[in-house]
Amino acid sequence: MTATQPSSTAAPERPSGPSGARPGPIEAVPVRHPGRWIAAVLVLVLGIGATASILQNPNLDLPTVAEYLFKPLTINGVLITIWLTVASMVMGVLGGIVVAVMRLSANPVLSVAAWLFIWIFRGTPLLLQLIFWGFIGAFIPKIVIGVPFTSIEFWSFTTSDLIPATVAALLALGLNEMAYAAEIVRAGIQSVDHGQTEAAHSLGMSPTKTLRRIVLPQAMRVIIPPMGNETITMLKSTSLVAIVAGDDLMSNIREAYTQNYKIIPLLIVAAIWYLALTSILSIPQMWLERRYGRGFTGPRPTLGSRVATITQSIALPTREARSARASKKGAVS
Repeated sequence: MTATQPSSTAAPERPSGPSGARPGPIEAVPVRHPGRWIAAVLVLVLGIGATASILQNPNLDLPTVAEYLFKPLTINGVLITIWLTVASMVMGVLGGIVVAVMRLSANPVLSVAAWLFIWIFRGTPLLLQLIFWGFIGAFIPKIVIGVPFTSIEFWSFTTSDLIPATVAALLALGLNEMAYAAEIVRAGIQSVDHGQTEAAHSLGMSPTKTLRRIVLPQAMRVIIPPMGNETITMLKSTSLVAIVAGDDLMSNIREAYTQNYKIIPLLIVAAIWYLALTSILSIPQMWLERRYGRGFTGPRPTLGSRVATITQSIALPTREARSARASKKGAVS
């Protein structure tokens, strides 16, 4: 009786080349991007040249910039600018929600009235509206509250006393923002699935409660980013109030350079403050976008992961080049 040898299950080695020798490691050649480095050098050269040219310009007058940067006139203008921005945005957002709901209403009168409001205030320039409200006293000299079509009057006010320059600026900015905010809110409400509203109604929730607790919280993801941009735009738009002398930052700066004729240094002071305020406003905007975007966007990379990625991308070509050189030396030996 003969014993059978067990068959070998191991696969025979496959020769890698004509001589059967193992091949060396793959020579990975890093991709070169000379165009990127050339563009970066050009941008740096142009930036350094422009910065040096500005700093060496004798008309820059840095002492005047430092003098007016924290002067009471400038600080008061900054405070009025912040107040105008906050008040106009509160007026615009709250009124915009009402106008957006009217625009989506099944009542044709409310819908058409909201459409006309948006059409007028979004279709005319903000500067025109500021001038109109600034000179509203020339159009309506007196505001009377009484019985229409009779001579009975309860109260009467002079328009210029009731609507001073700052109030006129607030009305112009707030009503203009209300038209844009209405369209933003309307888009946010329409982005929420209609089944959410139907489900809320089936649970016995009123339309107002449904809007406040169901629709608007879900619509905030769509509303917040453009509304944040509108806030930054509103801050810069307050500079137009200088046309009607509203005591804001630009109005006070304009008043100062009409007296001392140092136009460029004082405009630089205004630019520094506007840049600082818009940069500060960008921080809560980014936080709100991340908060209301949870569940819809992926996790944001941390600073450490970004640094590690950049370091790895820089070090990887160096390691590949070293391994390629080592493989060449091994092949020669």
